[in-house]
Amino acid sequence: MARFASGKDAYGISDRSGFRYRLVEMVTEWNGSKVGRDEYEPKHPQLEPIRVGPDPQAIHDPRPDQRTETAVSRLLPLNPFLSGSAGTDVVTVVEPSHGRTTGDIVRFEKTRSFDGFSKATLENSGGYTITVTDFNLYTFTALSGTAATGNQRGGGENATVGVEPAAVIAVLKAAFTVSVSGAAAATTYDSSSITLDSSTRTFDEG
Repeated sequence: MARFASGKDAYGISDRSGFRYRLVEMVTEWNGSKVGRDEYEPKHPQLEPIRVGPDPQAIHDPRPDQRTETAVSRLLPLNPFLSGSAGTDVVTVVEPSHGRTTGDIVRFEKTRSFDGFSKATLENSGGYTITVTDFNLYTFTALSGTAATGNQRGGGENATVGVEPAAVIAVLKAAFTVSVSGAAAATTYDSSSITLDSSTRTFDEG
């Protein structure tokens, strides 16, 4: 097997400066360059950054809030109401992806009068029961007024719709209504002769 000479008397040329050094006193840098000890430069820390793993994506055994958020009013698109034919009291509402069902009660606010329907009518304090026609439309029957021209858009640019508070209260009342059943029937007597027992404070049938 071949062997290398010790090189104790050999000289080497620095790869950085070109100066001559005793070969046994030269050192090798991280990039393979052989230089004198006075020229040696360690590898810069920025060339070996610490590897950072991915951020955690979930919390172990979480306890999220289980509350149901209160429904809020939604902003309707520009002129969301469409009247039916002249003389009819049915109004169509444009509310994209409304998610409502037939029988829901809604209330409109910040509307403008249009085609025979006044602002007061549209913003009826009791709200309106709707009939859903598709994902974006539903209808209601106006409390008063009819379409003057017919097939007209209106309602303004700031109209909003929300669940009628009275309807919510009615649902809560229905949920907490106590049904009284099995109450004792009133006692009937087959005679009108009744005396009061003062000692026991009871009625005695004669």
